Amino acid sequence: MRFADYAKLYLKAGDGGSGMAHFRREKYVPRGGPDGGDGGDGGSILLAGDSHMNTLLDLRYKKFLKARKGQPGGSSQKTGKKGEDIVLRVPLGTVAYESDTRRLIGEVVHHGEELVLARGGKGGLGNTHFKTATNQTPHYAQPGEPGEEIVVEIELKLIAEVGLVGFPNAGKSTLLSSLSAARPKIADYPFTTLEPNLGVVQMADHRSFVMADIPGIIEKAHEGKGLGLQFLRHIERNKVLLFVINGMSDVSEEYRILCDELRAYRKDLMDKPRLVAVTHMDLFPEYKLDEQPDIDVGYVPISAVTGYRLDELKEQIWRMLHKRE
Repeated sequence: MRFADYAKLYLKAGDGGSGMAHFRREKYVPRGGPDGGDGGDGGSILLAGDSHMNTLLDLRYKKFLKARKGQPGGSSQKTGKKGEDIVLRVPLGTVAYESDTRRLIGEVVHHGEELVLARGGKGGLGNTHFKTATNQTPHYAQPGEPGEEIVVEIELKLIAEVGLVGFPNAGKSTLLSSLSAARPKIADYPFTTLEPNLGVVQMADHRSFVMADIPGIIEKAHEGKGLGLQFLRHIERNKVLLFVINGMSDVSEEYRILCDELRAYRKDLMDKPRLVAVTHMDLFPEYKLDEQPDIDVGYVPISAVTGYRLDELKEQIWRMLHKRE
């Protein structure tokens, strides 16, 4: 497996080190005051965005993570060493939830951006801090605070401006390879694409946009059928949805089913701008459809094999992406 978009992690941040109860001891200073140092903070566990990564595969092998404790304080007001943080590098578009409650912890969308999942405990104060006018020799020092313990679910939602939506074997991978330099696996059987693929579509005048080939959706995908819920989440970040439908099928019916699946998964997905690309037009005489599709959005008959109307398709997508800017 080269791609993974989900991981469940059991995390324990480091406990803070204890403060020290100590008194200054020197030959000619018989009554040295308190000089116990503070304990070091425990190590935290955090995510860091990395634009060079595109999978959560590394996290699949890190189920249990425990950060180091902070060191106890020392004499002469020396602060204990801080526990080392654990930094998990993840692709941009990674979202973290608390597993039990599904509370959103946060998301990482920029290179170098960090998100704390489990914070290390604060180190305890040494007895130096507890000296008062009435208590010159405090024998008390604070213990360190415990580090946070949490079970988190990490999800990757690909960041792409255009998402290809369609049934298995509709021609999405072929279209992506024709429009960009991406080279997804292509074959004449369903579910060739088992993982999302990203491609940059180049246009004239140095324009470009990112397109994602989402694995095929089948009826009742929102219930987890087929590859359903694993990949529907990737559509959430797309600005434009390009429905890719085989012209040899019932275009109107397939479009209706796809819309129903997206609506059942998340109603607001239907608020996104949509366009239909009717593929395999090279199989029709004179590139003419037998029937005009009965759909509520625009459509472009195309052939990814011969390049028929691909430039027009790119221009329409570009206009939709920048219509609201």
